[in-house]
Amino acid sequence: MFPLSVRESGQIDLLRRQYLQLLEPDLLAIPSVEMLRKPNVQQLLYNEMFNSDNSMFAPTGRYQLRVLKELVLRLESSFTDPEEDEISDELMACLTTLMASPTLPPSTAALQKSYVTYTTPMYGPSSDEPSAVTTLESPSLLSSSGATGLRTWPAALSLGTYLASHTGKACVDGKNILELGAGTGFLSIFCAKHAGALHVLATDGDGGAVDDIGANIYLNGLEGSGKMETAVLKWGHALIEELLSGQNEGRTYDVVLGADVIYDIDAIPALVATLLDLFNKYPRIEALIAATVRNENTLKAFINACNTNNFYLQDVGFHTPPMSQQSGFFHPTTTQIRILCIKNSRAAKVVEQS
Repeated sequence: MFPLSVRESGQIDLLRRQYLQLLEPDLLAIPSVEMLRKPNVQQLLYNEMFNSDNSMFAPTGRYQLRVLKELVLRLESSFTDPEEDEISDELMACLTTLMASPTLPPSTAALQKSYVTYTTPMYGPSSDEPSAVTTLESPSLLSSSGATGLRTWPAALSLGTYLASHTGKACVDGKNILELGAGTGFLSIFCAKHAGALHVLATDGDGGAVDDIGANIYLNGLEGSGKMETAVLKWGHALIEELLSGQNEGRTYDVVLGADVIYDIDAIPALVATLLDLFNKYPRIEALIAATVRNENTLKAFINACNTNNFYLQDVGFHTPPMSQQSGFFHPTTTQIRILCIKNSRAAKVVEQS
């Protein structure tokens, strides 16, 4: 077999990144059928995506079957010579095994937890091994279910994309981070594991979500590292002092992160009250809030509440490229996502004057 070209290897790597993040099959960057027909390409696809011996955090069998069916369908529809055209024995054996496995009802499958691996976007050529965050979550869950902490949402992936950039990484590198509404813990884990954060406290108002963050910390090899802690924090409750007094008393937090925390207009007063508590305790702390603009009125209500409390607020001006141009932390850009930098107005004036 001839070795793959650099372009072909790159296409397979992109497909593998998307596959491990469990993108819908119709969103996968599947190579052309001319490329798929090559025996060495099929072998690489099997080794990288479907060989269970090579993946510690493989997607569910249901997802694997959906993707493999699509690959086989494309190959079979392109065949013209039964003598020459064929699909590898390994891929066909895997398909047979997956099809024989028991299936769950769609409503049950939507709640099923799966390993999801988010690979860091590439900014320019790099010889480094790609970094990734793996979580155990329910990626098919809809926001209408109310269990928002059970999956990683696009705003977190957009903020993660920003923090993976050279400009964004400077915001967290060497800093102590506190995340509000951490959900699966994706952002906190990324900051602790790959973005150079000194220490990260991941908080959520739901105790079950906090327990799940602990499990994801373990999956990413951070348990016992001293770099991460978790805590239950309900916005608007006067618990900031009590919560942080239980942490390292000498630690000063530098950055607050929040992704998709501005989704309910009724929760905005409590969120802003918590930000105010943090600004009072740590006057120089900065907040980076990523908001999916589903409803303009909700975002306006948040901005108005920030202005009422004399917060200094600025859009960082970061725009994620369309999904067809993304190399990691894949997420749709059809709905606008804004990343806001919020500061204590007094601290902002000091910075401006210095």
